[in-house]
Amino acid sequence: MIRFRRVFSGGLLRFNRIRPFSASKNDLTDPIPVVSSVASPKESSQHIDAGSSIRKPISLWPGMYHSPVTNALWEARSRIFEKPGDSAAPPQSSGGDELVARPPSRSRTSIQYKFSEDYILREQYRNPWNEIRMGKLVEDLDALAGTISFKHCCNDDGTTRPLLLVTASVDRLVLKKPILLDTDLKIMGAVTWVGRSSMEIQLEVVQSIEEAHNCSDSLALTANFTFVARDPKTEKSAPINQISVETAREKHLQEEAEERNKLRKRMKSLKRGSDDCEKDLTRLQMLLAEGRVFCDMPALADRNSILIRDTCFENSFICQPQQRNTYGRIFGGFLMRKAFELAFSTTYAFAGAAPQFVEVDHVDFLKPVDVGNFLRLKSCILYTELDNPDEPLINVEVVAHVTRPEQRSSEVRI
Repeated sequence: MIRFRRVFSGGLLRFNRIRPFSASKNDLTDPIPVVSSVASPKESSQHIDAGSSIRKPISLWPGMYHSPVTNALWEARSRIFEKPGDSAAPPQSSGGDELVARPPSRSRTSIQYKFSEDYILREQYRNPWNEIRMGKLVEDLDALAGTISFKHCCNDDGTTRPLLLVTASVDRLVLKKPILLDTDLKIMGAVTWVGRSSMEIQLEVVQSIEEAHNCSDSLALTANFTFVARDPKTEKSAPINQISVETAREKHLQEEAEERNKLRKRMKSLKRGSDDCEKDLTRLQMLLAEGRVFCDMPALADRNSILIRDTCFENSFICQPQQRNTYGRIFGGFLMRKAFELAFSTTYAFAGAAPQFVEVDHVDFLKPVDVGNFLRLKSCILYTELDNPDEPLINVEVVAHVTRPEQRSSEVRI
């Protein structure tokens, strides 16, 4: 569920610069600057080779549509395996040896967005209101989280094939403060918690301003991504390296992540008889009763309410090869961007003004989406909160269906 605030002015914009990073241990924490892929209009005109931007073995490169940030992250990731080993090599989790615990510092990665210097970079992230395209930033966050999970699990010696690491969910992506277009930005993160075959990665978006007195004043956005590991051949769950904390802050983040993991498990096993469920059921019955009045006696219905079905929008498309990730399936960041932008449009049409993003409650990837799938994104306004009439909160849900006309079937994937 995605939450927006109705506003009449102002939004936030961000951009990225990336520099390829090395897989060597000395370079694991180096920031990755983002560079624009085309020339500024101020530069002299010359012929451009349309295929010159990225030339590498096809086996090491996915679709080409992605942002400069995603391109740089995936290029850096592929460099670790520029010399692919034997495809018959065992996965990282096999061999009988104990998996070595690894510190968060091994996976910590950051990306620099030089918005103040790079005109083309700003243009690639600018929306019609001269604000940042939040959906594109969310796409970059997913790419960064994937690289972090990869660095935590990969072996440097190349003796084992890499695991299949996929986004399972996103928990509480929260905007802390507006992100400015003309100010440099940095996104960074590291693994904070590890289960048997899953891990949580905490990401932060930081934008320093002159008035900021400490690091918390610079924090603009936080998000928690959960990744799961699969054996690339059997696609069964595979154990991964545990985490070895080195500082008090890392210990604190690990404990917070453990609590979130326990909460998710409790929510899944929540029984209908609990007090929270009883309250939700009572509220649902009230809403259903109001909806029946709309359907059966529209002249008597509350004029300040609207049926959910009258707020729905849909976006359908065929998933193309250019949208695939390094594993050959549709990139999760792309799917989140498309869902986010549909939610924004739905809120815009409902509120009558460009909304301001507040937070994403959660995203669940139930099954992967493949190249060639007919994907249908459906959105609706779930409910509104009017505690502050000047800035009402609007809650939107987006569901992704893979439709198979040949089989006359439709299945929810996200």
